[in-house]
Amino acid sequence: MAEQQKPIRNIPFSPPDMSEAEVAEVAAALRSGWITTGPRVKELEKKVAAWVGVGCTEGGTPRCVCLNSQTACQEMSLHLMGIGSISGGSAEDEVIVPAYTYTASASVVCHVGAKPVLVDIQKDQPTIDYDALEAAITEHTKAVIPVDLGGVPCDYDRIFEILERKKALFRPTSNLQKALGRVAVLSDTAHAFGASYRDKMIGNVADFSAFSWHAVKNFTTGEGGCLTWKAHEGFDDEAIYHELQLLSLHGQSKDALNKNKPGMWEYDIVAPYYKCNMTDIMAAIGLAQFPRYNGMLARRKEIISRFDKAFRPLGIQTLDHYTGNYTSSGHLYLTRLFHKDGRPFSDEERREVIVKMALAGIACNVHYKPLPLHTAYKNLGFDAKDYPNAINFYLNEVTLPLHTRLTDEDVDYIIEQYTRIVKEYL
Repeated sequence: MAEQQKPIRNIPFSPPDMSEAEVAEVAAALRSGWITTGPRVKELEKKVAAWVGVGCTEGGTPRCVCLNSQTACQEMSLHLMGIGSISGGSAEDEVIVPAYTYTASASVVCHVGAKPVLVDIQKDQPTIDYDALEAAITEHTKAVIPVDLGGVPCDYDRIFEILERKKALFRPTSNLQKALGRVAVLSDTAHAFGASYRDKMIGNVADFSAFSWHAVKNFTTGEGGCLTWKAHEGFDDEAIYHELQLLSLHGQSKDALNKNKPGMWEYDIVAPYYKCNMTDIMAAIGLAQFPRYNGMLARRKEIISRFDKAFRPLGIQTLDHYTGNYTSSGHLYLTRLFHKDGRPFSDEERREVIVKMALAGIACNVHYKPLPLHTAYKNLGFDAKDYPNAINFYLNEVTLPLHTRLTDEDVDYIIEQYTRIVKEYL
């Protein structure tokens, strides 16, 4: 008698984890009559600042600003630092970015009128090649944007050591650049909310950290994100917070919350800035996520442990999410596929695996197609052959679903199906 085939499950790649708590908090925001930037955004900023460890000033101002996307947060950090011709710097200003990342890590450099300098990643690791970073620093370098891909922190000690060694080349052109006295570390921490490095929370490691709370992220506000920064001698944190308010709301001297106070209707436009503020509706989702988030991180760690135990004996390479030096946020489960003789799967084989997983009801993804393979970056003069590690990492990479709506049965099914399909090629 033939073995009865198990029913196909439907496992999406990364659905948002919502509960009745989020529904209730959003409903309360709607009923409050205050739905744009207001008290909930301010409360969320203070909660995040305390949680990641950057805290508040003596006057109670958080070293955290919530905006409508991680991209906006990353771009505002460049504006603050005066990098690029649009932000008071020069078109010759250079910002170093790894080639293996999503476009937002590099496009923001173009937005401010600066020059993105792409460098390769390490061999078999999707984090920036530190030797390539060091070699790329010139007298025009103003910042580096390392990427904590998948929620796994970069080696920040090594990054700061490199920047210290290269201080003699640094040519500051703004007050914040002078206060740092070296190339700034403006980290793309889109994936890393809840990660830590050497017992410090990400958000309190780089000079500025830009988090994403998009719908596919571990912690979400639907869209949105936040920018945090460390206290530095020479940094006026109150002024930084105020400048971020101006940058994110048309350069308007008062936000809607302050304009709504009795007799406070008048305002000034101090500069023709941008519009990227967060709303209280978005912040309401985040406030409801906060009490749940440690449990969500723990669940991701549990799923990663089960995946690693099943897949590593097959020769499938996976990221090290938890080590003695860091703890990942467990955002993405990247895998790389190899034959028994060590040959990597071809691009065609990788694509076949993804299709077969989809036919089994499991949505997979690829993180990421390197920037030099995209038209926009080809048009900027970047050539894929200059980034062999990034290209090789990409060609046999498959990202499996990893989220907190997966049941134990879902996890078992993913393991069973991925094992079955990959073994067809071994």
